[in-house]
Amino acid sequence: MRRIGVPTRILIALCLMYFITYIDRVNISTAGTVIKSDFRLTNTDFGLVFSAFAIPYLVIQFFGGAIADRFGPRRTLTACAAIWAAATILTGFATGLYFLFACRLLVGIGEGASFATASRAIQVWQPNLKRGFAQGITHACARLGNAATPPLIAALIGWISWRGAFIVDGLFSLLWAALWFTLYRDDPRAHPAATPEMLAALPPPAAARPAQKTIPWLALFFRLLPVTVTYFCYGWTLWLLLSWLPGYFLHGFGMDLKSSGKYAAAVFFAGVVGDLLGGWVSDYVLRRTGSVKLARVGIVWVAFLGAGLSLVCMMVTPNLATIALCLALGFFFLEVSIGAFWAMPGDIAPAYCGTASGLMNVGSALAAVISPPVFGYIIDETGDWNYPFYGSIGLLAVGMAASLFMRPDHPFSPPDSSPRASAAAA
Repeated sequence: MRRIGVPTRILIALCLMYFITYIDRVNISTAGTVIKSDFRLTNTDFGLVFSAFAIPYLVIQFFGGAIADRFGPRRTLTACAAIWAAATILTGFATGLYFLFACRLLVGIGEGASFATASRAIQVWQPNLKRGFAQGITHACARLGNAATPPLIAALIGWISWRGAFIVDGLFSLLWAALWFTLYRDDPRAHPAATPEMLAALPPPAAARPAQKTIPWLALFFRLLPVTVTYFCYGWTLWLLLSWLPGYFLHGFGMDLKSSGKYAAAVFFAGVVGDLLGGWVSDYVLRRTGSVKLARVGIVWVAFLGAGLSLVCMMVTPNLATIALCLALGFFFLEVSIGAFWAMPGDIAPAYCGTASGLMNVGSALAAVISPPVFGYIIDETGDWNYPFYGSIGLLAVGMAASLFMRPDHPFSPPDSSPRASAAAA
């Protein structure tokens, strides 16, 4: 590990966090069929269980990033991991719908500030020209978690039951919390392994300190609003797939749990490739053109177009293999946008990166509240597992239009133009 620089070690730790958080988010999806049978729940009931995670997750987006800006990623992420680990372990002791709902609420509380805080850590420990890649590779690990979850949870259920599977997941999160607290420092200069060469390559020390205590919430909210709206359109399809994709293959095509898990894993793995490629392309375009808008907005627009066309193709074919391929392509294109998305808060408001990341993620969190129960309700009412995807196609078109109003090339100027505020925003 000594040959690996501290920024790289921190990035690896964040990749592991994204991997673990998404296993803990979507394990309930793979285990859903068994849990529904045990507790005699309907699809509508289980849609509410899915959305329980997103309710506190949505609320915390408004201030979770500010917590990271105020207290630093070291303490914030350690506390977050401890909470979501405890909630995941408790899920293994659930006795019914209300217990499950409460556990998923607690997972949402723990993970609510995690991604905004991670963005703050990336903004501190990675130079601007590498942030798109850093965001892409961390989110690729999240999608790798998506891909690994269906076969992993299915195997654990067969070995130690669904209850044991949740307990094992939670224990891994506790181990990560200890690793993060040991490795990370909020100020790179305070890291015991810091070298002059390493510090020279990182952003100036002012960017490593938390922003001023007074955050211009309203001005920042309206400045991020086009990004938030576009990210809602992204999140609608994301959470539809994360919540219901194993069930889509299981019930829509009459598969068993292992087969549906393999198909879902293949679709999710396409997202891993999309995340890696999208982050790299965003940084490449920025280096070649110097245009932040083209590197961020252009990538999002093209990604949404590709995802929308892939879902249209899916809707017009009855063939299972073609449907799976179209879903994989749709998820690939959807995830191409993610590196550009998560680099934008740092482009727009570097002094408030955690807060800005949280405000952007409000869009996805709101979609997570609405999308899964709407899908479940439609399935219960119509029995048609394809019908909800029409909404995804429409919202991707809306997102393409909304993305044109995003301006990462215009840095946010706080209302307070005092020298202290200007220095913080630099």
